[in-house]
Amino acid sequence: MTHLKKGDKAPFFAGVNEKGEKISLANFEGKKLILFFYPKDNTPTCTTEVCNIRDNYDRLKDEGFELLGVSPDSQRKHQNFIRKFDLPFPLLADTEKIVAKAYGVWGPKKMFGKLFNGVYRTTFVIDEQQNIVELITKVEASNHSNQILDLMGIS
Repeated sequence: MTHLKKGDKAPFFAGVNEKGEKISLANFEGKKLILFFYPKDNTPTCTTEVCNIRDNYDRLKDEGFELLGVSPDSQRKHQNFIRKFDLPFPLLADTEKIVAKAYGVWGPKKMFGKLFNGVYRTTFVIDEQQNIVELITKVEASNHSNQILDLMGIS
């Protein structure tokens, strides 16, 4: 699990989105950012999570949030995922797991008795000064947007 906590400075990150455009934490200076990590495009729980965020995208934007999803998938997989589910936000292609490791969300997982390394489904809410103001480690995929809004005191 992540070593980061509320009040910590968000670690700098840089990478490319599904279009090959460079994106870094600096792009969000002066803005509120929802940075959400998920394991893999086109899997049931990940699809439920990103579609929940998609379905509430306008509400999150109205509250002043920028959104950025991160997974180890390639730009091409992200392009297909975005097209298939009509996602209105960018996805960072963290194929080398650099961003996931910086945020402490890459490590050993166990599924069906098998141990492997993967992404811990985690969301960071980062303020305009690039401080972590909320952290969600127990993401409710089908209710994730409301989880974020509730934690931020927005109903």
